[in-house]
Amino acid sequence: LTVSARDGGGLPSASNAAVTVNILQTVLIPAIFERSRYTFSIPEDAPEDTVIGTVKAREPPNSLEVVSYRICSGDPHGKFSIDPQFGIIRTKKELDHEAQSVVVLSVQSQLGNSPVYSSTQVNISVTDINDNPPVFPTKADKVTISHTQPPGTAVYIARAEDKDSGLNGAVRYSIAGKQSDVFSIDPILGVVNLTRTVFAEKQQEYTLHIAAKDGGSPPLTSLLTLDSLAVKIVILDINDNSPSFMSLPLSYVMEDVEVGFLVHHIFAKDPDEGRNGQVTYHILSGNENKAFVLDKITGLLTTAQLLDHEVQERYSLTVMALDDGSPALSATQVLTIIVLDVNDETPVFLKQLYETAVHENRDPGEFVVKVEAVDRDAGLNSLLQYEILPGAGYEKFKMNLGSGELVTAASLDRETQEVFSIKGSPSRSSTAQLYLTVLDENDHSPLFAKTRYQISVAEDLEEGSAVLDLCASDEDDGLNGEVTYSLIDDTYGAFAIDSVTGAVITTKALDRETKSQYTFRAVASDCSAHFPRSTTVMTVLVQDVNDNVPKFEQSYYKASVWEGQSPKTDIIQVFAADLDSGLNGETEYSILSGNENATFLIDSTRGILATNTGLDYESTSSYREAAASHQLVLLACDSGTPSLNSTATVLITVLDVNDNPPVFSSPEYRVHVKESVPVGSHITEVSAKDSDAGANAEITYTIISGNDRGHFYLDGRTGSVNLMKTLDYEDTMKFTLIIQAT
Repeated sequence: LTVSARDGGGLPSASNAAVTVNILQTVLIPAIFERSRYTFSIPEDAPEDTVIGTVKAREPPNSLEVVSYRICSGDPHGKFSIDPQFGIIRTKKELDHEAQSVVVLSVQSQLGNSPVYSSTQVNISVTDINDNPPVFPTKADKVTISHTQPPGTAVYIARAEDKDSGLNGAVRYSIAGKQSDVFSIDPILGVVNLTRTVFAEKQQEYTLHIAAKDGGSPPLTSLLTLDSLAVKIVILDINDNSPSFMSLPLSYVMEDVEVGFLVHHIFAKDPDEGRNGQVTYHILSGNENKAFVLDKITGLLTTAQLLDHEVQERYSLTVMALDDGSPALSATQVLTIIVLDVNDETPVFLKQLYETAVHENRDPGEFVVKVEAVDRDAGLNSLLQYEILPGAGYEKFKMNLGSGELVTAASLDRETQEVFSIKGSPSRSSTAQLYLTVLDENDHSPLFAKTRYQISVAEDLEEGSAVLDLCASDEDDGLNGEVTYSLIDDTYGAFAIDSVTGAVITTKALDRETKSQYTFRAVASDCSAHFPRSTTVMTVLVQDVNDNVPKFEQSYYKASVWEGQSPKTDIIQVFAADLDSGLNGETEYSILSGNENATFLIDSTRGILATNTGLDYESTSSYREAAASHQLVLLACDSGTPSLNSTATVLITVLDVNDNPPVFSSPEYRVHVKESVPVGSHITEVSAKDSDAGANAEITYTIISGNDRGHFYLDGRTGSVNLMKTLDYEDTMKFTLIIQAT
């Protein structure tokens, strides 16, 4: 269904409502409300739980079910409740007519637990009560009117709003209290009117308190206060008054005042208001030489140039006060200014700068200088007194007030303060400058900054290098303060000092290995023969650099070792000396060449050369420098940066052990001889070799069998066999000799 709504005036609703009706397939009959619409009213100030009205639905005939009620729509904020058993509608929260004046509730009835409902519409009118006072949009306001406005002129319209309706919202205006008979107000429209002509001179402004009251019962009131802080009714002025001078027409000023000095304050009053009462000031005559300046706004009269009583002792100025009205009104006054005489002749020193000198260490009372000034004034004004103006060191001097003589008040010390700048002044204002120089005496000896210096320098420092700049201070001046430097101890020709600058320099190359430390004294002297000299002790530590090569004790070593020794047998210990210190002097040993097959090894720290394998004399008889397989070249390196090294050659002789027997060149010798060979003939020669050396290789030959009858002779050294007896073939055809080589 589409439902539309229309009010009593015939205006339709802005939109229609769509209602969907579901037809249930049931024979149940709902409880039907007695009325399809209920109308109730309740005042907006009703307390919570106030009974508004009761709805009633009747159950069908012969029904034993109980009817229950509930609000199903129209109360989104929960301001109402309904008794589910009796249908009594009550307030649940406070109501506000201004927020919602009509409430439409939809109430449903249900018969037991039946799914069939019936509904009714409950219209509740929230009746207005007078609970809102009239309210002005602003608490203050301001209007300006001219005093020429005629009576009856509207000058202001008051507006107040009341949220209530009907008589409760109908506002009436009034002027609170008997404030003035100048204004009236329309009670309905709030228009404020003039009742008579106003004059600014009598009263310039009015403050009205306007009340707004509604027509409720009881009525509520609001006040609009037009007070002096915010809103006023201001009466505009006309320029009908001339300024009048309030300041005196006579003033005095000293002739020695500075330019810009305030001489007089000219002041005039004008009772008019606004621009009509704003006064400016002007000099009309009497200031032809422009001696004065008048500020036209403040009326302050000041000097524009220096005044001189002797030139002009009186000024007569015609001054005008002018307002800013239209037309402008004015007043004039003759102001007399008397210039008073002063003692304006300043004493003048004969010299503006005095320069002199005085010796230090003199007793107090030493004459310094006499200053003198003159004053062109007469009488008491020309009598002069001298004094010293405060300044640095001024307390060390005294000035004779009458004569101007300056003497010392204390003994002076040039080293404490050498120059004094003293200002002397007579009793008025003239000053002179005195520059006093204190002459130096040689009363201080030079002093070194420290009594002992210790420095470290590298031994490879070049000759002529500066190692330290000594400095001694002498508080004296000039020649008395010139310091000369010298050395008084033996530096072994290694150091010298510049007599002027104090720079200590090397005079030869340093060698830590020769001398690692120097200790000597330096002296600072001035030209005095009376004061002691200042000395300081210098210790120079020479730091090592890696400038020495490790050096073997011998460049060529010879050593021997028996063959057949076990590995790690010590052969010889070598040593290389390095004169450097620390890492620069630490030596490490190694085999550089000649150690084929790693036959030998060397202890890198101790330099002990040992066998690494078993040796065989017969395989290699010697290790010599010339042949790669017969020599060892040893290397000694230090640990400096960069590292330095040297080499040495070791010739190792392997000593023979008799471990080899003689071997004949042939195991069997066959010799054929004729039986006619004469006795003494050389028959043959046997030969054997022995791999050993020396005596172990010397061979002796002997016949151990087969020469029983002595036919043969064997030379035991050469192995030569000779015939000793005549041979007879028929007797013996063959001889077998067993020869032994040993």
